[in-house]
Amino acid sequence: MEHKKENNFAYIDGANLHNSVLQLGWKLDYKKFRVWLQHRYHVVNAYIFIGLIVENKNLYVYLQEAGFILVYREITYDGTGKVKGNCDALLVLKTVCNFYEKNYDKAVIVASDGDYAELVQFLKEKEALRMVVSPNNKCSYLLRKQNIPLLYIDTQRKKVERINKSAL
Repeated sequence: MEHKKENNFAYIDGANLHNSVLQLGWKLDYKKFRVWLQHRYHVVNAYIFIGLIVENKNLYVYLQEAGFILVYREITYDGTGKVKGNCDALLVLKTVCNFYEKNYDKAVIVASDGDYAELVQFLKEKEALRMVVSPNNKCSYLLRKQNIPLLYIDTQRKKVERINKSAL
């Protein structure tokens, strides 16, 4: 009997992941993280949703070379001048469109924001949720209260931490 190879996609809130890991006191090695997603969850395509800032061109090249598909959103600024990517709706839309187009078997959501609670519930109901990966210090109660597979990224620190200072 032939075993069907999993075809899972990851949907990553780029700013949420980056900022949450920094708050944990370490930096993520995106190349290691991409390999980890592939080996652990059979992620074929990994999308990072990120605000487009021209000065971050080198970062975008690095992420693409690491194997991520970047989905850009035009940035805005809040009242204090802080950059806002506001990629939440775009991540939800891409995940749901890919589901209905039958592009993946299951989704891995990498985020800690409660704004994704309805998406996670939808995927769970459709039996299309593989895992939610979140930093535990920032995981919203709206995600934690659901009976879903949830992994805290800091439990994988040794596997995905950036050690080399030259990596972005």
